[in-house]
Amino acid sequence: MVSENSNLQNEHKSILLLPFYIMLNIILFTFKGIKFLCFDVFLLLFNMASGRVDKAYKNTKHMLEKEEMQEDEVSQSLKQPSKFQEKYNELWYVKKQNAKLEEMRKALLVDLQNEGSVRSQVPRVYQYKARNKAGKLETGTINGYSKLDVNTFLLQENYIVYDIKTSKTIDFLYGENSIFSVKMSNKDLLFWLTQLSTYIKSGIPLTDAVKILNKQMQKKKKYRKAFQSIVYELTMGQPFSKALEKQGMMFPALLINMIRAAEATGELEETLTDMSVYYEELEKTRKQMISAITYPTVIMVFAIAVITFIMLFVIPEFVKIYKDTDAQITGLTLFIVNFSEFLKSNILFITLAVVLIIAVIYFCYKKIKAFRKKMQEIFMHMPLIGNIMIYNELTIFTKTFSSLLANNVFITDSMAILSRITNNEIYKEIMNNTINYIVKGDKISVAFKDHWAVPDVAYYMIVTGESTGQLADMMKKVSDYYAEMHRSLVNNLKAFVEPILIAVLALVVGIIILAVIIPMFGLMSSLESM
Repeated sequence: MVSENSNLQNEHKSILLLPFYIMLNIILFTFKGIKFLCFDVFLLLFNMASGRVDKAYKNTKHMLEKEEMQEDEVSQSLKQPSKFQEKYNELWYVKKQNAKLEEMRKALLVDLQNEGSVRSQVPRVYQYKARNKAGKLETGTINGYSKLDVNTFLLQENYIVYDIKTSKTIDFLYGENSIFSVKMSNKDLLFWLTQLSTYIKSGIPLTDAVKILNKQMQKKKKYRKAFQSIVYELTMGQPFSKALEKQGMMFPALLINMIRAAEATGELEETLTDMSVYYEELEKTRKQMISAITYPTVIMVFAIAVITFIMLFVIPEFVKIYKDTDAQITGLTLFIVNFSEFLKSNILFITLAVVLIIAVIYFCYKKIKAFRKKMQEIFMHMPLIGNIMIYNELTIFTKTFSSLLANNVFITDSMAILSRITNNEIYKEIMNNTINYIVKGDKISVAFKDHWAVPDVAYYMIVTGESTGQLADMMKKVSDYYAEMHRSLVNNLKAFVEPILIAVLALVVGIIILAVIIPMFGLMSSLESM
């Protein structure tokens, strides 16, 4: 009963308050309408007017900028020549250049009918200017006996020749012993021999095969002159070996002599294939040797760099701490600190001295035969490294000797070739002694007997080859045997040197760090006692 009375009272109150809420909403909406009419409408009209003004301003500014750009273009066009003028100037220059080239060509034709047709006794280097098949003007050099021969060759190669000249300066700069002469890398030589052998086997004439290879290796611009000269020599009827020989140091002496022997026996295809295999194996041996030297060298350089960094930058920080705390340093720590200060004060002079010493040793090794021989003897008597050098030299020597004998090259000529292709003075001496023994009528094996640089296995296999008349085959077996020994030894060296060098580096760095930390313990104990 009580709850019902309370509900009725609440309903009466809500009914009494309803007119108040209605009046409040009417006043609120009236205020919003007045605000819209007095303020929002005015603001909307103002924004519309401002937008039109901004738009008109932007349009005006754009027109002014466009007019300024047009004025700049007009002024630039007045300052610079027109496209028509540029085209005219270009055509005028080309016409003038062509007229000059045509005058040079006429002068060359007159010269070819007089002095230019005279052949010299020895080949000279001729510098030419000609337009190739692609229409590009080209300047190059070529070996020849007369201007007429060079001109005939270039015409056969579809060149338009404008000028051919020679002089002592050109001979000096571009001759066989030129400072600009290049040596073909083993990688490029291997590709060249493999491709040439394939072309000849497929029935392509030698001259055409060389021309094809010249086009294939167009990106190797440093070889272009030599390839073109080879084609010229072959066109003029010169033997292939002679054409290669005239390229200076570009082709190895071994290859030239092998091709010369092959030309005499008519086995050029087989010789080229054998030489490609030979240089492939030689490249593998060379890479193994580089691999054996590279890793220890890198570790050593890294170790020196780490130790130098510690001495120059880490130790001085500890020295500051010692000075600030008046710590007493003795023994190994004192030595490390003094060495660090000395290194920091004289690092420039030490670096220059090391570089100078290395340069002097390198120069003496290259230029002084006695010094080079002594250095090689020292290294060849060292454990492990000595065997690697001996096995490497024996592999190259026996492999080359086997190839020479298989291609019917005389033994004396073979030894002369072998002495030129090796840089080891000990083995050069053995080759020269072999020639002397052969001249006296003795056997080849006499020069190798009881020599410290020739292992017993190699000596007895040479003796066996001589006694059985199969020296070439026996040399091939010796080569295979020592190539495998060399490969195994290189792998062992890498496995042996790696932990040793890392352990030495860790030991040296550990000793340095320990030496500089020991005074810190004394300093801490003194602080604790206080």
